Amino acid sequence: MAGTGLLLSFLALLVVGTFSAAAGLARGGAGAVTLAKGAVPSIYQPLVLKWGNLCPALNPALLAAQLYQESGWNARAQSPAQAQGIAQFIPGTWATHGIDGNGDGKADVWDPEDAIPSAASYDCELASYVKDVPGDLTDNMLASYNAGAYRVIEAGGVPPIAETRNYVRIIRTLEKSFAAPVGTVAPSQQAAAAIYYAQQRLGTKYLWGGEGTAAQGGRFDCSGLTQAAYASVGITLPRVANDQWNAGPHPSRAELLPGDLVFFAYDLNDPRSIHHVGIYVGGGYMIDAPHTGAVIRFDRIDSPDYIGATRVTQDGARALPAKA
Repeated sequence: MAGTGLLLSFLALLVVGTFSAAAGLARGGAGAVTLAKGAVPSIYQPLVLKWGNLCPALNPALLAAQLYQESGWNARAQSPAQAQGIAQFIPGTWATHGIDGNGDGKADVWDPEDAIPSAASYDCELASYVKDVPGDLTDNMLASYNAGAYRVIEAGGVPPIAETRNYVRIIRTLEKSFAAPVGTVAPSQQAAAAIYYAQQRLGTKYLWGGEGTAAQGGRFDCSGLTQAAYASVGITLPRVANDQWNAGPHPSRAELLPGDLVFFAYDLNDPRSIHHVGIYVGGGYMIDAPHTGAVIRFDRIDSPDYIGATRVTQDGARALPAKA
């Protein structure tokens, strides 16, 4: 027990010290936008990197955010409105704007090698239509994708349509999650309270599917714990670990701060394979609910399946696609 007490004291001091240091961190600098490590499934990364630079209004992180919002990387997705494929083209739009991206002689809406280039091409075509409209060109491009270029031109910018404004806001927020950080990622203001919540659950037995309800005896699984910790500070995270991955920007291992969510995956190039999440507390340690038969505890984060981290933000969590 004495060893546990010393560890808790050390970690408490480390949390305070890290937050104090964070207050003076630089705010970042300029640089080309590229993808955060592990943010995009490896099978789609080359396409997103190549076509995300098709025009000045687009970048790879923005294209990734748009594809994630549209389909969650599901190449077979189909909406009730008959939007199809990874980029969710409706048949009429695909007929006029779908391109043969892989040069196999046909433009196939279900083939990401065609659909991802087509999404980028269509975005850039819309940007050319609204290039003289006041306001941010990328915002106007996204608004055109949602509402049509005519409405953007008529409104002199993003039109006052709730759905369209929400679409623009979501994509621009998710863009920060898919972009490799330039400079230092700003520290979270809610992290300390989220850590405190998790600390109060140390020693609680793990429960698969646990969300901490009274009927479950206050027990959690890994993502149930992280969800509840951030719910305690007013941030709503998705229930599943790999959905929590895009709730904010991704700091590097060297830039981790207490409160960051740390993730572990079967395939380090595919965030869809994330299988575990914990809350970083500093010094290479996290609080996590590890597995059946264990209790909520401190564990080291440095293991072969560590894929990266997310610094949760309110806007980032709100931007995540709703699950049915």
